[in-house]
Amino acid sequence: MYKIVEKDQIAPNTHLVTVEAPLVVHRARPGQFVIVMVDERSERIPYTLSGWNKEDGTITFVFNEVGRSTRKLVDCREGDSIYSVVGPLGVPLETGKVGTVVCAGGCYGIGAIVPAARAFREAGNRVISIIEARTAYLLYMEKENEDACDELIVATGDGSRGMKGFAPEAIRMLLERGEQIDEVVAMGCTFMAKTVSDATRDKQIKTIVSLSPIMVDGTGMCGCCRLDVGGETKFACVDGPFFDGHKVDWGVLSARGAAYFKQERDSIEYSYAGVRR
Repeated sequence: MYKIVEKDQIAPNTHLVTVEAPLVVHRARPGQFVIVMVDERSERIPYTLSGWNKEDGTITFVFNEVGRSTRKLVDCREGDSIYSVVGPLGVPLETGKVGTVVCAGGCYGIGAIVPAARAFREAGNRVISIIEARTAYLLYMEKENEDACDELIVATGDGSRGMKGFAPEAIRMLLERGEQIDEVVAMGCTFMAKTVSDATRDKQIKTIVSLSPIMVDGTGMCGCCRLDVGGETKFACVDGPFFDGHKVDWGVLSARGAAYFKQERDSIEYSYAGVRR
């Protein structure tokens, strides 16, 4: 069992959880994830690490409540224990020296890009971080992102904080002001990763996206997280989670992500009715 030592709602529908998991901390690297089961009946849900502390053996991740299993995690409190935490999983992000790196985060990715930005900066790169949200009250961890990079750009869809727009508009702004961008790393929802990739395609800027499609075992055995990258079948859990955003078949990825919407909705309705399945 893995004890929850901190749990907080850091923005509407966005939650931060810190869990005791010393074996995970020992090998954790930027960009990796864990698969969590709240109890023995829960789904296995992947969560990208937003941080870890080797001194107290804890890991931190950010998530959104989107279904029945994430609701179970929302209902947990500090001091409760999680049934299973498996990881770290996935291939760590390559954070060597390349020049100027843009780390773009939206949704859960606002927290997830912090270790990535810090690692790129420690490798000697100039790091510009972009965090995006529809409106100001959905932003979080601004201080952590600011401390991890050389320049932080905040973008909101309604212009209530920072520049008006999202990560693609911020990238175009950087290019227009003369920035030589050598690499872009995007972490967030599928739509955000796609739009960032579209914004950099014509400029042929290397763009790496973190993808987290539906997973079950997380070790490449089930095949649920398969996706098409450059005409080849890849598995996000063992080949990823990072892929070339210009080679991902976004149509296939989006369709697979929506495959279980009805079942997820029905499961939530059952939970409201007190039916256990």
